[in-house]
Amino acid sequence: MRPAHSELHRIHRVGWLRAAVLGANDGLCSNLSLVMGVAGATVDHRTILLAGSAGLLAGALSMALGEWISVQSARELAEREMRIEKREIEENPLEEREELELIYESKGLGKTEAKELSKVIMKDEKTALDALSREELGIDPAELGGSPWTAAFTSFFLFAVGAVIPVVPFMVVRGEAAPLVAVGAGGLGLLVIGVAISLFTGRSPLWSGVRQLLLGFAAAGATYAIGHAIGVAVTG
Repeated sequence: MRPAHSELHRIHRVGWLRAAVLGANDGLCSNLSLVMGVAGATVDHRTILLAGSAGLLAGALSMALGEWISVQSARELAEREMRIEKREIEENPLEEREELELIYESKGLGKTEAKELSKVIMKDEKTALDALSREELGIDPAELGGSPWTAAFTSFFLFAVGAVIPVVPFMVVRGEAAPLVAVGAGGLGLLVIGVAISLFTGRSPLWSGVRQLLLGFAAAGATYAIGHAIGVAVTG
């Protein structure tokens, strides 16, 4: 029999998959809508291709920048909190030891055990800072939320993977068939993403795939209609 906590480890393992799928989904949905909006306004192949390529780059760069700022800000906040904690350990070691003792008691240790453990930990400033950062602040000093550059490059790549799907058809197909092929490629991508989403939501793969397809097509259809109306108004 598998241990009861194994399901928690499964949740952690699919964390990377969730980020990857949602990143690609953002790219696909946003760029499919953009390409269809421009296709509704004009039949010029180069204009649509240019808009789709610009949307891919702009979206991927925006996602990368946003992720970099988010992770870097989190790291800077964690570093600030750790500096404050370090100063408190230096200035009020007894108070910090008592805090650590209370934390261990709340985790189930007896008062005597918690007191002895906190005394041992507080003998070394580095060990004390590490323990208090983890237990009191919820910060892993070894990670500090991860690398902002890794997060930025990953976000850029994942968004681009999804965003390129509706653009590729305009690179290989000409004329009125290109938007149809783009819709077909986008629909296939939406179905695959929907099925992938079901891996961490537990919902039916068919239901998730169809739902994702309908939502994506609804957004693309709306932008196509708006783009067509704008195109008619401008050219008319």
